[in-house]
Amino acid sequence: MTQHIFEFIISSRKGFIRLIDDLSLEELNQIPDGFNNNIFWNFAHIVVSTQTLSYVRTGILADSSTIKYTDDYKKDTKPTRNVTQEEVDEFKSLALTTIDQIQSDYAKGIFNSTTPYSTATYGFEMKTIEEVLVATLSHDNLHWGYALAQRKVIRNSK
Repeated sequence: MTQHIFEFIISSRKGFIRLIDDLSLEELNQIPDGFNNNIFWNFAHIVVSTQTLSYVRTGILADSSTIKYTDDYKKDTKPTRNVTQEEVDEFKSLALTTIDQIQSDYAKGIFNSTTPYSTATYGFEMKTIEEVLVATLSHDNLHWGYALAQRKVIRNSK
């Protein structure tokens, strides 16, 4: 079952990457009317959040200091600058390699003992890494949906 969850996460992230690839850097950086963030922020947020949920909130890591870009894309942040194409390319890679790393660590048993926690978004206590992965898939697709809505607003405003 868990293998299928990893496959679904990778598949949905590849779909999000296709969306990113279909947009200009200007469109990725634009904050559409009615939103407080942009398409790139939604994409980067899922990458950072999954690492935080999987490693920090479960007690595997003591804090998020080793997770790159946490301060820029964690919950309750907003874009403060335009991103570069190099950053977009890096996040497209991180979106997949970080899931590969979580899957590798899962296979090694790194997550056999985790600290239960609840997220503000769903309010459901997650006691296992499998529950975290299901929440990740849901969270990823929530933000992909926001990004699709943002694309529609951006493209309709031209």
